[in-house]
Amino acid sequence: MKNGEFEDGAKVLRAKIDMASPNMNLRDPTLYRIRHGVIHHQTGEAWCIYPMYDYTHPISDALEGITHSLCTLEFEDHRPLYDWVLDNVSIDCHPQQIEFSRLNLEYSVMSKRKLTRLVSEGFVEGWDDPRMPTIAGMRRRGYTPAALRQFCQRIGVTKSEGTVEMELLENTVRDELNVNAPRRMGVLDPLKVVITNYPEEQVEEVESPNHPQDDSMGTRKTPFCSEIYIEREDFREEANKKFKRLVKGGLVRLRNAYIIRCDEVIKDGHDEVIELHCSYVPDSIGRTPEGVGKPRGVIHWVSARHGVQAEVRLYDRLFAHASPDAAANREDKDFTEFLNPDSLRTLTQCVLEPALAEAKPGEVFQFERQGYFCADADHAHGRPIFNRTVTLRDTWAKIEQKG
Repeated sequence: MKNGEFEDGAKVLRAKIDMASPNMNLRDPTLYRIRHGVIHHQTGEAWCIYPMYDYTHPISDALEGITHSLCTLEFEDHRPLYDWVLDNVSIDCHPQQIEFSRLNLEYSVMSKRKLTRLVSEGFVEGWDDPRMPTIAGMRRRGYTPAALRQFCQRIGVTKSEGTVEMELLENTVRDELNVNAPRRMGVLDPLKVVITNYPEEQVEEVESPNHPQDDSMGTRKTPFCSEIYIEREDFREEANKKFKRLVKGGLVRLRNAYIIRCDEVIKDGHDEVIELHCSYVPDSIGRTPEGVGKPRGVIHWVSARHGVQAEVRLYDRLFAHASPDAAANREDKDFTEFLNPDSLRTLTQCVLEPALAEAKPGEVFQFERQGYFCADADHAHGRPIFNRTVTLRDTWAKIEQKG
């Protein structure tokens, strides 16, 4: 076999144990098989025989000094063979194999074979795609090591098969980032606002806290001028009292800045709102002057002159069904038919406050009122790219309630 005298599959080397064993893994299991034409990453084509996993696993663990080999439940029946190999080779170390249930996560698949299909068939951009349940993907999405450790502590270790709710993972990430992520402002769908009574050439630096509950994070200067952008969804020409944002003729406070009133709405030929003309209330930073009505709410903004244009990728759950494997088996479909078509939306006209241009790849921020975002690996000065890590609240709860 070693000299290459036989074709693939012609011969195998088996361990003589017990063909009558109630555990089929001990019925003279195969140890080596013939594989011609394999290009090994270390030895090239030097070998044409290769060991089977059940033979390699215990020997590799012993040679590497592993004390406890942690496996998922499907390896429980393989443990007697694991112990037999170690008892019958000349290695002193004898690791202990311990099994626990596999981590199954909603709206995802964990099978390496299926994940490989997602990559090779182009459903995702690679193994580090932020939608993938891989360490590389979660790191690129902005999931921190601390959040993942806390998640593992919350779910614990069990021998019972089950599926962990995606909401638990996302809430754990939110909890960790809420404490540690600095705040910034970013407008994802910009609507221009011209403040008509603010001096056109004047630029003011307003003080903005990096974290509203943690003074130790300090503050930053945010430029304010007569032209700003607000979120398009933060404006309505008419709205009831439940709409706590900007309405024509109404007051709203800009985050860490002035109170403004919408005086005029500019539209294009298709009756689409393209610009707002507003007036600001002087001396209203951090206070409401006497005689000025109460603002409806607080909205974020970015200076139109100083803001940085950026690409923002809105990542969501990879699958639209909570259990894509089960649904595929039940409906006799391929699991890829349950992929979420809206798992990625790319926005290219976003405007972010200038401080975000200096972000380093991997840094995570809370975009106020938007969610948590991570500077992508492709992020560069002058060409910011941010990935949404997680929304501020669970937007899937209502979807699930509706079925």
